[in-house]
Amino acid sequence: MITFCEAELKVKIIKAMAHPVRLMVIEFLQGRECSFSEIFKLFQLDKSTISKHLLVLKESGVISARKTGRMMIYKLEVPCAADFFRCANSIIKDRVNKQLQCLCR
Repeated sequence: MITFCEAELKVKIIKAMAHPVRLMVIEFLQGRECSFSEIFKLFQLDKSTISKHLLVLKESGVISARKTGRMMIYKLEVPCAADFFRCANSIIKDRVNKQLQCLCR
């Protein structure tokens, strides 16, 4: 059994990932490093909004950033996030299948 402190840390990480923009950034960064401008191009949001989302992910330890010249380069620090997404996709598929079964009866 985990301690309350461990549970709080896990909740912080889950909350950091619990936003559509941040989930998309995590998936985009899987297996590669990307500059801020590459990430910014994914969304129709202003730069400050993207920066805030990246900061949340960075503060939770999910991503890291390094400066190269004038560019900020972001990297996924936890490749196991892909496992989390696979698990979430399995749950979604299971729910959809159950709902379809109910509709077909």
